[in-house]
Amino acid sequence: MASLPAKHQVLQACRGELSEGNPMLRCAHELTTLHERRLAMTDADADEIDALRTRLIRDIDRWITVQVPPAHGAAHVHTETIGAVIDRLAKFTAHAYAALARASEWDLREAWQRLGELAVGYDDLAAEVCAGIRRLPGAS
Repeated sequence: MASLPAKHQVLQACRGELSEGNPMLRCAHELTTLHERRLAMTDADADEIDALRTRLIRDIDRWITVQVPPAHGAAHVHTETIGAVIDRLAKFTAHAYAALARASEWDLREAWQRLGELAVGYDDLAAEVCAGIRRLPGAS
């Protein structure tokens, strides 16, 4: 059975702790870096950053298609690709760490809660996709 990186590996990659050569984890780290740049900039570079994010999301989704077997015919389709989920994990990571420096206690708690909930959701999605009981958009 195929497997995808666990949530703790994805979160470590988002924080810059890359211990292996997994392409998805490398992209997760790069996406987090782009979200951090977005938080610290004006809108002038937003189009360039979004284009880079789109490429990385596509790279993750292409990598996923060769890593996991096709889902069975009755599998429910998920609402977004794993690349899109990883992009949101990267965004929530960047926001959570930024909140450590400048947010109120309420905002800080909310940022970390969103990150934690999405990480659990990613883990569930990865397990279902690998088991063939969940299908990703665009996958046959």
